[in-house]
Amino acid sequence: IFSYQDKDDGLDFMEFSKYLKEHEKKLQLTFKSLDKNNDGKIDIMEIKQSLADLGLDISKEDAQKILQSIDADGTMTVDWNEWREHFLFNPATNLQEIIRYWKHSTVLDIGDSLTIPDEFTEEEKTTGLWWKQLSAGAMAGAVSRTGTAPLDRMKVFMQVHASKSNKISLVGGFKQMLKEGGPTSLWRGNGINVLKIAPETAIKFMAYEKYKKMLASEPGKIRTHERFMAGSLAGATAQTAIYPMEVLKTRLTLRKTGQYSGMFDCTKKILKNEGLKAFYKGYVPNILGIIPYAGIDLAVYESLKNLWLSHYAKDTANPGVLVLLGCGTISSTCGQLASYPLALIRTRMQAQASLEGSEQLPMNLMVKKILEKEGFFGLYRGILPNFMKVLPAVSISYVVYEYMRSGLGIQK
Repeated sequence: IFSYQDKDDGLDFMEFSKYLKEHEKKLQLTFKSLDKNNDGKIDIMEIKQSLADLGLDISKEDAQKILQSIDADGTMTVDWNEWREHFLFNPATNLQEIIRYWKHSTVLDIGDSLTIPDEFTEEEKTTGLWWKQLSAGAMAGAVSRTGTAPLDRMKVFMQVHASKSNKISLVGGFKQMLKEGGPTSLWRGNGINVLKIAPETAIKFMAYEKYKKMLASEPGKIRTHERFMAGSLAGATAQTAIYPMEVLKTRLTLRKTGQYSGMFDCTKKILKNEGLKAFYKGYVPNILGIIPYAGIDLAVYESLKNLWLSHYAKDTANPGVLVLLGCGTISSTCGQLASYPLALIRTRMQAQASLEGSEQLPMNLMVKKILEKEGFFGLYRGILPNFMKVLPAVSISYVVYEYMRSGLGIQK
């Protein structure tokens, strides 16, 4: 309301009625777009349908809850008066608000870039909000990856070097690293890990928009499974484009003191000694890992969201920061659990040639070898530092993202 004040610090009747008129216009548009059969009332199915159009499938019960919160006279339909009364002083002008609360945010950067990209509304795309959000997200990712880099390096070390005969403990591993290269060696490989955020985010976003248009059964509407497919394909496209950077990251993370002077030196040496194909080692398990990760992540998140909405959503659809972060963390942890063996195989294949005297094994033989020698848990080496970094990474990226948002002037 207060943006309608003029300079005299009071809100006079003219300004107030101007606010009401403008607000009412918006409300009427929203009401009309929801009222599919133009009978002047909104019922449960119309609410469900509208949310489905926006890419959010909800159950009948949830739609009923939304309806009941607006329905004043208990007729189980909402007419224009009820709608206006409810929303005039609750500035949620549209259902997108509810959706925006629950958008599965990819802001939480846990260092694995397998999540499905963010949805942007048409309005956000035209106003250029999307690039601000993407850059805020990229910045958050950069800070959170840097903050948890030592744990990430530890994870890669364990994935590649740990075995029954060569047990690496967290403390022992860090001591070894400090002895070999001093404190700065804990951040080896972090530079390229941060550098690859920008191209990957950009490619993923562009590809996602393209795939969504291609896969949508009707233009402008996209169902959950189509969105999942578009997201996975966009992830695969981005991964394909920047995969050589992934290989460089693994090699630079594992490097010994003095082995490479920097990224370019590393690239030159790999090209000279192993040729171009080295830059796509481990590509198959990497792409295969996208499907279980994104699928389980999405499924768990949706279930947690519906659980919360059905049990705790009393006054508002806004779950608050902690619930959102919790749901996001749990769902991505489940996704990681499922795709972790593939990530381990990928890292080993990327590292192979840099380990002198190790044979070059294809994916299936490598899995077989690990299972024979190490048993099932051999596929989960390094999962402890991996899960230890989830909470700090999520918290850091959330805090930085919020700061960036207010800095770039993205309103809530």
